[in-house]
Amino acid sequence: MTHGTTEESATVRIERPAAGGGVAHAPDGRVAFVRGALPGELVEATLLAGTTAFVRAVAGRVIEPSAQRVVPPCAYAVAGGCGGCDLQHADETLQRSWKAAVVHDQLRRIAGLNLDVSVTAPPAPARASRTRLRCAVDRSGHLALRAWRSHRRIALDDCWLLDDRARPAFETTWTRAREVEVRVIGDGEPFAVVWPASGRGPYGADLAGRRLRTRPASHVSVAEWDFTVGATSFWQSHVDAPTLLVDRVLRASGVGPGDRVVDLFSGVGLFSVPLASRVGPTGAVIAVESAGTAVADARRNAAAHPAVSVRRARVAPDLVEQVVVANDVVVLDPPRTGLPRGVAAAIARGHPRRVVYVSCDAATLARDLREFLAAGFVLVSLEILDLFPMTEHVELVALLDMPGREMDSATEGRG
Repeated sequence: MTHGTTEESATVRIERPAAGGGVAHAPDGRVAFVRGALPGELVEATLLAGTTAFVRAVAGRVIEPSAQRVVPPCAYAVAGGCGGCDLQHADETLQRSWKAAVVHDQLRRIAGLNLDVSVTAPPAPARASRTRLRCAVDRSGHLALRAWRSHRRIALDDCWLLDDRARPAFETTWTRAREVEVRVIGDGEPFAVVWPASGRGPYGADLAGRRLRTRPASHVSVAEWDFTVGATSFWQSHVDAPTLLVDRVLRASGVGPGDRVVDLFSGVGLFSVPLASRVGPTGAVIAVESAGTAVADARRNAAAHPAVSVRRARVAPDLVEQVVVANDVVVLDPPRTGLPRGVAAAIARGHPRRVVYVSCDAATLARDLREFLAAGFVLVSLEILDLFPMTEHVELVALLDMPGREMDSATEGRG
């Protein structure tokens, strides 16, 4: 078999879960990551492109199925179909044990941490739990998602995970559009953000494709706080994610009146505003975000909280050295790529007493944890939330403390 070009079939036994598919061994001895297969199964797999060390594969006929195999609820979750969901063929219990195994492996290999981990289910069922979805548009103007590891577009009639209020968007012909993001955030009217094929900037439209005269925004309540989220500002995609993450960040941060918090990658202020309500008028929350639309939203959302100062800047080592000072609590919510090079070390040099790290990628979190641990921080807790159902992805909240700084100044004497 010529590595990287030729395809062939093989009967393989799936040994364990991993990022990218179930682990098996190809006939030539290479590790095979088999999409669409479950641990313990014997499957006929099509071996695709790979390297001298591993090969990617897709399960075909399942000769010996797992007892935890189910019929995918979505008609597009088939071989050659939509590449968005990679675990629809597993029951919910196996999906969470799969995710836990992947996180455990990445923490062990990358950060040297051997932790017992489990995955917490959100309150909402997976069906219709997603509040936004960015789609490609096919040549006929239909919303589409791409096939697994391919640029090929799969036209959709609906998305099983997406809020049902978005359904009219799939009945619309989106002529002259390159991409469309459907947003069903909060209780207001759903809308779409359209990226024209011309390459010009995005504009708002209703779900019938009609351009809106005013710039749309979502309005959503999270516990006791209200947020405005602009059309192109980031917002968590799972309906339960904002409430769950705010709760975890507040508990992990442990802040109270008079504390100083630095919220890096602060977005529209999802954490900054609740943190401000805890630190009160004698405390401070310094929110740092680089996206202009999110900064504008954050300033609007934090208008009633004078403790919040929103700064538009890129998170980089020199910026961190300016804003993080001794005894701070630092909250991080970076993109999937994790912290930029040098940022973890810069945070450590500022001598904060605590870091709360929210991550949507276990591998990059493990990489950054390794740096924090090397700088003297201790990992106090790690919670894994199943906020990307039917996929391998998870959301993680890590709490790191610097020994000897847990009860300095502002926190001393508080229960």
